Amino acid sequence: ISKPKHPLIGLIKLEDISLTNHEPVNQIMNFYVISLKRCFDSKLKYGQNYYDFDEGILAFMEPGQIISSEKGQSQKHEGWWLVFHPDFIRNYSLSKTIKDYGFFSYAVNEALHLSEKEETMLINILKNIETEYNIAIDNFSQDVMISHLELFLNYSNRFYNRQFITRKTANDDLLVKME
Repeated sequence: ISKPKHPLIGLIKLEDISLTNHEPVNQIMNFYVISLKRCFDSKLKYGQNYYDFDEGILAFMEPGQIISSEKGQSQKHEGWWLVFHPDFIRNYSLSKTIKDYGFFSYAVNEALHLSEKEETMLINILKNIETEYNIAIDNFSQDVMISHLELFLNYSNRFYNRQFITRKTANDDLLVKME
């Protein structure tokens, strides 16, 4: 992966990454991760449960949480990986409201399934972030990227709520609190 263009946010196209010898790995990341994927055949463990990422397309992880991956067969992945440090949103209202997006929690171990239309909407927002990310940093760069990030999260929240209207929570509340 090439050096990031911004010190607190990174946007990676998974097609640009060549994976060789993808071995199982456990890691704790110190930043937020949003993964929009295609052709990903590894298993992800988020907390104590496996993340339902086989058929889903969008996954969210918050800083300080343990992520484990098992070896997959495919060396070619497609999609986007948006990562940002908590300091990136520190002086913005998003720093206070990000905890309201429940999909960053260990309690949600099911990936978001998107329709083609929903996926296109979110990819267009990522492309807007990419455009801003690739131009020189100025006094407005962070404001614009955070505005797009909030829009992305709001749409994701809408799509998650739509997905779980008819589903029950798989974990007992006590188990979730303990994890």
